Amino acid sequence: MYWTSQSCNCHCHAACTRALKCQAGGTEEMHMKLSHLMFIYALGLTVVSVEGHTQPWPTKPVRAIVPFAAGTLTDILPRLVFEELSTRLGQSIIVENRPGAGSTTAAGLVAKADPDGYTVLVNSSAHTIAPALYPALGFDPVRDFAAVVPLGLTPSVLVVSPASGFKTAADFVASAKAKPGVLNFGSAGVGTATYLSAMRFQYSAGVRATHVPFKGGPEIISEIIAGRIDFFFPPVANALPFVKDGKLTALVVNSAKRSAALPEVPTTSEAGFTDAEYPFWIGMFLPAKTPRAIIEKLHDEAVKALTTPKLQEKLVALGVDPMVMTPTEFDGFIEKQITADAALVTAAGIKTH
Repeated sequence: MYWTSQSCNCHCHAACTRALKCQAGGTEEMHMKLSHLMFIYALGLTVVSVEGHTQPWPTKPVRAIVPFAAGTLTDILPRLVFEELSTRLGQSIIVENRPGAGSTTAAGLVAKADPDGYTVLVNSSAHTIAPALYPALGFDPVRDFAAVVPLGLTPSVLVVSPASGFKTAADFVASAKAKPGVLNFGSAGVGTATYLSAMRFQYSAGVRATHVPFKGGPEIISEIIAGRIDFFFPPVANALPFVKDGKLTALVVNSAKRSAALPEVPTTSEAGFTDAEYPFWIGMFLPAKTPRAIIEKLHDEAVKALTTPKLQEKLVALGVDPMVMTPTEFDGFIEKQITADAALVTAAGIKTH
């Protein structure tokens, strides 16, 4: 049972008063009792002091660090979730975009932040690719972070120009095998999710294409529509409006199940290509030493936000599928993905930074 300041004051004061009424020259026993009473009094105040500094979370705005530019899916998705989540937490969530160095600049900032629950990292598949690409990270994606909750995943989709004549993935692969290295593909850069998605599919299908790097997805899509780039593996969310408008043809999605946004498009496994999956996920992280109670509360409230009908409707429109995991399961997923990504980076012969 905890002491309270009121009960401690009353009992100790009365006892001390009785003791002080004894003769001035009192015995050693009296002095020992008095010292004992004063120790208990001080201990009571200490417990009260500790209890008084235990506050509920959150009591002020939360800062969310996003390692990508505004307008990207990794920025749009958390902002949608935060609209609902901030209401549930009773505090605003302020998004700060800190792009650069394959998400490692932002991740490094959060890894060193105070573990008080007020600095959150929103990262993507880039979080698990980073260790293989940047051996001298300055932080450990597993030891320095607590995985909180996945916000969702969006499969990458193999898209081509309708003018290419490719109707199925089999058509595409047959052409690529007949002309090794002739077809080209765009990506947002070596080591990015769009690059690794394309590389994993090529290894699975046994084809080889020429890589053309770009600054971002919108430019690549424009080049495919114009006929200068042959294929691209963007997240479904980025390709969806162009597929719906007939400007791009979607051949396969590289996920375990079909995308709710493109239900007519088969998975790589359904098309006959094993080990070609490379889903693009987005999730929230906190510094590793954040109190477990805060991690669990943020997870639980985020899950409630994600399951509201209004938000679910918006996520489907974005091509984002649910990714349900507990914090412990998400931690385990991160460790497995780091291993898988490292193997792919090695197989692709990607140079580290």
